[in-house]
Amino acid sequence: MNEKKPSFLAAISVIIFLCVAIGIQVFVLKDNNVTHITLILACVYAAVVAMANGYTWQEVQDGILYGCEIAMLPMLILMLVGVLISSWIPSGTIPTLIYYGLQMISPGMFLATVAIVCSVASVATGSSYTTGATFGVAFMGIGYGLNIPAAMTAGAVISGAIFGDKMSPLSDSTNLAAGVAEADLFDHIRSMMYTTGPAFLISIGLYVVVGLKFKSQAIDMTEINIILNGLKDNYFISPLTIIPPIIVVILALKRVSGLAVMIIASIIGAAFAMIFQGTSLNEMLSAMNYGFVSTTGIEQIDALLSRGGLQSMMWTISLGFIGLSYGGILEKTRVLEVILDKISNIVSTIRGLVITHVLAGIIVNIFSASQYIAIIIPTRMLAPAYKKLNLQTRVLSRTAEDSATVTSPLIPWGLCGAFFTATLGVSTLDYLPYVFLSFVTPLIAILYAVTDKFMFREEVVEKEGKADIETVTVEMK
Repeated sequence: MNEKKPSFLAAISVIIFLCVAIGIQVFVLKDNNVTHITLILACVYAAVVAMANGYTWQEVQDGILYGCEIAMLPMLILMLVGVLISSWIPSGTIPTLIYYGLQMISPGMFLATVAIVCSVASVATGSSYTTGATFGVAFMGIGYGLNIPAAMTAGAVISGAIFGDKMSPLSDSTNLAAGVAEADLFDHIRSMMYTTGPAFLISIGLYVVVGLKFKSQAIDMTEINIILNGLKDNYFISPLTIIPPIIVVILALKRVSGLAVMIIASIIGAAFAMIFQGTSLNEMLSAMNYGFVSTTGIEQIDALLSRGGLQSMMWTISLGFIGLSYGGILEKTRVLEVILDKISNIVSTIRGLVITHVLAGIIVNIFSASQYIAIIIPTRMLAPAYKKLNLQTRVLSRTAEDSATVTSPLIPWGLCGAFFTATLGVSTLDYLPYVFLSFVTPLIAILYAVTDKFMFREEVVEKEGKADIETVTVEMK
């Protein structure tokens, strides 16, 4: 193992540099469109600090490539998300969801319904990205028609999507957290029910309360009828067009890889567009690459449905590669390890350990722009402390997700935040206050640690005169 390690002062300076750089960008320059360059400058500074502490350029470059390797599969999926959106619009899938949704959903229960539907879809597919790109886009259109603020709709979409993503055995982050903590996958999922389950129910209650303010407001049926008629006159509206998302769910349940599912769903959408909408092959290929352009002449519909395309995701993809490169440098040059070592002095109690893990997951999420790194580094660093306190590995894996996974959509320069902003058309800072699950889940995790509830322990028992560790489920203290 590489014995080189930067000093704490050098390590913390890397984090401070990014904080200052982003602060200048956001509050002085007031420009959120140069985040890529800000992160590149942060990478440069991190590289300089690493080389000043004995690392070679090759080692720094290995860190960059490591980050890019982590990014590769999510980036490929992101490309296909753009392709899928631009095939599901002319196929009639998204227009049909909007059309029926506008007629079936009442304003008062809309936000709660959005969160529940997106949670089910995300559990089935194992992907918050797929849910956001399909059901999420459709719900944004429905919310627009019901005069519900886009930020609120986006918050409900994301809460449902990340809940399902956390609870799905098909999810990459769920499998990663269990693997890094060396916990059984389904033990990990069952353990999360104690934190994420109540958090989701509380979030649903909050969406009901927030949604009640829209219950009595007058719905402009004239506006909605314009949208309904425009959709019906210009797109193929039929239950047949719901077949592509049904196929997505079936393939996911059969454990087909997410990448393959996105390709299959996009091809089926394109076929439907050519069969039912009369779209030519050339038009379809162009839309899948550059994005679909709606030409109904109705401003609301054209603004909503002119989107998608592989190229439309490149801003997000480039941000993801740069952000994960920065995170890779920090991990491979042991910057985060040094910082977490300093924090680990306060983890001698369950309360201190879990609070430290939650805060570390959030902090690493902020400064690495990656939920994957935010899961891996704090979890591996704090695993010995969990073992010392006889806590089961499923508590370790659960806390990793209660901090890293649920807060990743709140980071504007992170991959998840940038994805939802690009897909739903709402800035991260606008939807942030309405992603209730992201705030409630970490608080419940900390509450359990403080009260020592649902902190499952390994119990030492005597067997044939020899002390062994036996796993027991301790539901309460």
